[in-house]
Formats: sequence, C-alpha cells, structure tokens
Amino acid sequence: MVQPKSRLLRSCRLKLVSSQCRQVHTRSAAHSSSIAHLLDNGPEDASKVVINGFVRSIRHQKQMSFVSVGDGTSTKSMQAVLMPEQAKGLPSLTTGTAARFTGVWKQSPNSKGQSHELVVDNVDIFGSADPVTFPLQKKYHTAEYLRTMPHMRARTQANSTLLRLRSDAIAAVTGMFHQHGFTQTHTPIITSSDCEGAGEVFHVGSAHQGTINKEDDGTFFRAPKYLTVSSQLHLEALAQSVGKVWTLSPTFRAEKSDTARHLSEFYMLEAELNFTEDMNDVMNVVQDTFRSVTKDLERGSRVATELLEIGNSPAEIVDRKKELFRRWRGGSEDFHRITYTAAIKLLRSSLHQFEHEPKWGSGLQAEHERYIATTLGSTNTAVVPVFVTHYPKAIKPFYMLPSANSEDGRETVDCFDLLVPEACEIAGGSMREYRLEPLIQSMQANKMIPPGPMPSDEELGDLKWYVDLRKWGSAPHGGFGLGFDRLLGYLGLVPNIREVVTFPRWVGRCDC
Repeated sequence: MVQPKSRLLRSCRLKLVSSQCRQVHTRSAAHSSSIAHLLDNGPEDASKVVINGFVRSIRHQKQMSFVSVGDGTSTKSMQAVLMPEQAKGLPSLTTGTAARFTGVWKQSPNSKGQSHELVVDNVDIFGSADPVTFPLQKKYHTAEYLRTMPHMRARTQANSTLLRLRSDAIAAVTGMFHQHGFTQTHTPIITSSDCEGAGEVFHVGSAHQGTINKEDDGTFFRAPKYLTVSSQLHLEALAQSVGKVWTLSPTFRAEKSDTARHLSEFYMLEAELNFTEDMNDVMNVVQDTFRSVTKDLERGSRVATELLEIGNSPAEIVDRKKELFRRWRGGSEDFHRITYTAAIKLLRSSLHQFEHEPKWGSGLQAEHERYIATTLGSTNTAVVPVFVTHYPKAIKPFYMLPSANSEDGRETVDCFDLLVPEACEIAGGSMREYRLEPLIQSMQANKMIPPGPMPSDEELGDLKWYVDLRKWGSAPHGGFGLGFDRLLGYLGLVPNIREVVTFPRWVGRCDC
C-alpha cells in the first residue's frame, strides 16, 4: 500500500537517509514488479515473485490451469500456473479479474511461448469480473465497438501501447526542449479571444446569471469567454519574458468535421521563439521536435517493438513493419521545403484528377496536401515530411508577418505547414507581425477593428493586451503549433485519430 505523502516524508526524516526517500521515485523501484520488468530482467528473488494484473484469459487442463496475466506495461502476458485444487478454489478467477499472484519464477518447459512462468503459491482477488457480461473477451474487437466504451478500451493491448507511446513521446519532446534552452509553460484554457478568427469556438458559461448592465452582461466572467483554440497569443507574451517557451496543452474546436483527422478536443504542442528573424530557425525546431520522437522508435524502444508486432496475420505484420520504419526513418532526414507558389505549380502540372482545382489564392485541400507529401517525400525506404512555405496573405490570420519578397508579384506571409501522407497537415507556424502600426493595419484589413487612426482601447476590445505587446519593447519572433495526437497517430500507423486519444470528443459524441 502506498503511504500518504505526509507520512512518507515523516518516515524519511526520521531515518535521516535522503537516498531512501529518493528511491521511492526511481524507475527500478516503480517497475520492479511489473511484467515488462520481469520479462526483460527477471526477478531479484526467484523464490518469491509478486505480479499484479488483470486476467486476460484462463485455460483449464486436468493437471494444471494456465492464467494469462497482463498489467499494461507490456503487450506480452505473464503465464501463471495453478494446480487443479487451486483453480477449483477460485471460481471467481475469470477473464477481466483484478488479482495478485505470488509464486516461484521458473523456466517454462515450452520456451517457444515464454522463457519463464510463475508457479503460483497464492492468489489474492481484488475485483472479480462477470464472465458473461465482461465486454473485453479474448477475441477481435472492432475500433467502432471499442469506441463505445472508452473507459474500458485502454485495457486492450493495442490501446495500452498507444498510451505508452504518448508517454514516451512527451518525455522525448520535454528532453529536447530542455536541452535547447526552452522554458515549459502552462497557458490558460479559458480565453477572451478566438486566436484563429474562424469563429469555431466553444463558449464558456455557467448557471450563474447576474444583473445585466453596461459593464456586465450577467454571465460569470461578465463578458463572452471561450475554450482556447490555440496558446499562441499567450506564448508570445511569455516569450518576451524568457526568450523561448513551449507548452503541451488541450485545445478545442467547435468544428463539425466528422473525419478520421478531426476532434473537438485535442492536444497541441506549441512553441514561440523571441528575437528570431529567420523562419528557418522556427522550422528547424519543428524538425527537432519530430525527430526527438522518431529517434527512440527507430532505435527500437519497447513501444516501437510492440507497434511492429501488431497485426492480424503474418503478411499484415510485414507490411506494417515496412511502413512504420519508412515513417520513423523520415524523421532523421532533412525535411523537404517548397513554397506555396511552387506547390500550386506542381499540382496544376500533375495528371492527377483532383476534386478541388488547385489555384493560387485558395487554401490547400487534404487531397492537395496528400499529393504534395507523397510526391515529394515518399520513397521505398523513407517518408520525409514536407514544409510548404509562404502562403498568400489573404488566406492567413492577421498576426502573420508579410514576406519581404513576394512570390511572382503576389503578397505572401512568412508561414509554413508541415505535411505528411495520410495525416496531411500536422504542424503550422509563422513569423509574427511584431510592429505596432502594421499589426493595426492588418487587424483593420481583416475587419477586426474599424478603419482610421490608432484605435481606442474600447475598439481593440479583448485584443488590447495583444496589441500592448507591440507598444513596449516588441522584437522579431515566430512560433508554431504541432498537432500532438495527429503526430502520434501518424508514427503509430493508426488510421483514425479517435483511437489515439483516450476519451475522444467529436461532433455528436462526448462519452464518459
């Protein structure tokens, strides 16, 4: 049993041995009884091994019973061996049961399946599971079926692997940003503005209804507030403090897109670099972020090994391995870069029949992004992501910095999208307009504030604070946002983003 924090600290102080206090948090102590640790390293004492986990299946024979136990630390199960009299005395030991198995670690006579097994001395059942109604029986379950029970599907082997992929990726990017001198920050979830200006925001409200007057609309915050669509504007403010900042935060879009790439709640990894005049510096950080995750996968981490073993047939496993390695290898190569203007020329010169005509001045559709990513980045050995840069100013948000040099005489901004096949856009960024007067003009051009001279505080409204950043010591800066769930789905070869997120929310669905 884990001690309460206060009691644990008192115990450490009484013993006056700081190393014993620190040992509570070490990796070896935390995993000493896990199945993953036992399969990799074996036990410290083979005569007494304790395993906590869930029964995945149980098979009864005349001379003994075999229980497959999983604890989520590995897709592999531990085989626990019980004598007939032990099994008969445990009628509630069925699939799904939470139990503790204590016994002797011995070499398995069937070494093809597993090198060792646990010969059980004692079983403690913590929670039984009705074998008739338990929803995760030992058989194939479709993704659609598992989505109906997000509170249970994390216990399946594939979904537990995705949980550990997420954990490893967070650790990797955290280490990368720390090594490069970034400060991790936490930005607000409730905001006063729609950063992207698309209007696809969730409004925040409460049961509170107060008196309505000139300065109070009667709501909790006395003015409309929203769930954040991006941390960018707040990161720009924080970057003026410590130079380089990043965050990994939940983001919300009230976009009614019922596709395999869209969610209403998802995680965005965002970063901002102050005193940066070259957009290539920002794109290099995006590349380093991507590479920090693929590096461990390409080297063969535990999660990588498990992802390579997923499949319903030997042929499917072979195909998965080839595609996964292509995607992971792509992270170690320099990403391709092409301007939006050149990309439009590439699309228009193609013999491919697009549903939407590619033309300068229009946004790239998913079919366009997929074609660009596949044509420029895909080979037999690797899939290298592609940066598309310098989009038309007219189709981008107000805060992007106009390009110093136009493309074919047309006005563009210093921005980029990062494209990969299937997932299409997984990251986007830009240099920010850091000068006061051009920012005001851009806001006026986008009809965010009325035309004329310098607007009043009232006219600036909820973006007054953002404009203030340009008044007092603004410097050239840029940043990006990377769809973390899309990245994980792409690197894990998961076709639908709803399988990557533990409790997915999309239009019409918000279970649990």
